This record gives sequence, C-alpha cells and structure tokens, in this order.
Amino acid sequence: MPSTLCSERGWNRRPINPVFFAPSDIQPGGLTAELQERLKASRNLIVICSPNSARSEWVGKEIEFFHNLGRTKQIHFFIVDGIPHSGNLATECFNPVVDRLGLPEILGANIHEQIYRWPWLNKERAYVQLVSKLLGVEFDAIWQRHKRQLVQKMVGYSIAALIFLVSLIGVWYSSKPIDVEVRLNETSFINPNLPKLKDAIVTMELKNESKTDTIHSIEESTTFSNIPHHYLGEDVHVNFRCRDFLSLDTVLALGSKVQLNIKRNDSVYGTIHFTLWNINKEVPVPNTSIIIGDTETKSDDKGVVRLFIPLDKQRLSYRLKSMLPLADTVITVPHTEDAVVIVE
Repeated sequence: MPSTLCSERGWNRRPINPVFFAPSDIQPGGLTAELQERLKASRNLIVICSPNSARSEWVGKEIEFFHNLGRTKQIHFFIVDGIPHSGNLATECFNPVVDRLGLPEILGANIHEQIYRWPWLNKERAYVQLVSKLLGVEFDAIWQRHKRQLVQKMVGYSIAALIFLVSLIGVWYSSKPIDVEVRLNETSFINPNLPKLKDAIVTMELKNESKTDTIHSIEESTTFSNIPHHYLGEDVHVNFRCRDFLSLDTVLALGSKVQLNIKRNDSVYGTIHFTLWNINKEVPVPNTSIIIGDTETKSDDKGVVRLFIPLDKQRLSYRLKSMLPLADTVITVPHTEDAVVIVE
C-alpha cells in the first residue's frame, strides 16, 4: 500500500488478511453452520463471477445469506469469465439471486474490460478496482502507483531479460569454434628463375592438440577448423617447414586470419662448391681462374672453388668458362661439397 495512504488511514503496510476461500477452506457439504459463521465474521464477500458460478446454487445461497446480514454494500463482484447481464445462461456471469434479491445495479470489476491494449494490464486494473472498493478509497489513489510499479517491473524484467540474452550470446559466442585461415607471405626477393614454393608443412600447436596441414603454393592458404574460441587472442606456437625456404618456428597471437612471413633459403641455389680436377693427371687444378655464370673466381691451392651467388642472380644451373678446356661446362645446384668439374 502507498505509505502516504497508510499514514492518512492509520493502516499498517501489510497484506489484507485473513482471507477465507470457500472452495478450499471448508469441508464439502451444504451451507453449513461453519460457513455461516465464516460469512458472519467476514467484512466483505467477494464473488468470483463466471457462467459456472452463475449456475451454482451454493453461490446464490452465500450471496443471499450475506445480503440478509445487512451487508449488501460489502458484496463485491469480480468477473473472470462471461458477459454481465447478457440474459443468456451460457454466457451470463451474475447469479440469478442478484436480480431476485433486487440488489443495486452492479457492474463488477471485469478482467476482460478493454481499457488498455494489453490484456494483462486490464487484469491488473480490475484487481486494483476490487482492492480500492474493499478499502473504500479512490481508485486512482492506488492505481497510479500500482501502474508505475508495473512499468518499473516490466522495465526491470526487460533489462534482466536483455542481460540474460546478452549473457547467453556471450556464452555461445565464447564457446563457438572458430576457423583460422593461414596464408604465407614471402618477404625475400622473389627470383622467377628459382622453383616456386611447393608443399609447405604448417603446424599449429595448441595446449591439448596440434593441427598440421599442407599449403601447396604461395597463392593458396589452409584453414584449421573447429579451434576452441577461447584460443582467440592467445599466443600459439606455429611451425613452418618447406624445401628451399628457411624454417620458421614462432609464437603469435591467434586471430581468424594468420599471415606467416617466410624467406627463401638463399644458400640452397646460391652456394657453389666444387673441385677442379685434371682427369689426365688425376690431380686437382689449383689457382685457376674460372667464370661461374657472370662471376669470375679461382680455385684455391687445393683446386677447390667456393662461391656464393646473391639471391637475385641465382639460377638452377650456371655456365662455366675457363682458359683450360672443361669437360663440364654447366654445374647444377644444389650439389654436394664433393662435386667435381673435369679439366681435360
């Protein structure tokens, strides 16, 4: 109850009680002495009106008994079903005893009265109508406050529902597996004369598992599927292995797209190491000039030739030129350190 109304009336702010409910609070039978005593002790009689109660003999007897106690003005009608004064037994909600006793014109609080767009609010209005009649106060003295409380409750429920929905979405989103796309980016000089990347092995190490896949060309990518969402943003271990390229072993923050910067191993096709060998004398040829591709160098005192070709000038094979007659005019790479170039 509103505190100001309680102060004016000297009421305690507590629920209206006691309330006697005939269908459940009394033993089955007729209008017994117990029920009569209950009716005598009651300040108000609330009749729940519906076609069922309108056809009930016992409801009629209770109304008549309370009327004979001289408390007609304390009879209150609360309509939950049916149509008041319809005259049709199938729809009439007032018991015939109302007309027979000549009770004053009554309307009753009707939960189906269409005052507001929302049925639940019409039910609340009918409830407050009944309470205000029981207390003998103006309807608006309670209704306006009650309506504000209802609005506050609805706003509170809506906010709670929104928070709950956002929480559910958050839980769903945080537990939803993600797909991670891995692409390769070659950061070294791209020499078109050298073989392109082929069959690179990429491994991603998670806490409880590892995922491995093959990327067949620099233009392609691979996707690791069904990775738990909680790994997003966490550091993971990624390993890259591919022939002709430097291996990569790194830790990076996991995202839905991952780019690995890779470099070609310039020693694979750039390292030249062979021995000039005189086939006739079966001895190495020391301190002899030789041109490998476009670069001139010479063998050392043991006949060994060592040369490194920069990445931008590398080839799969190099032409050889020398003042001495060479049986081999081309050397291919990569080759082992015991490679031999024959001098005739």
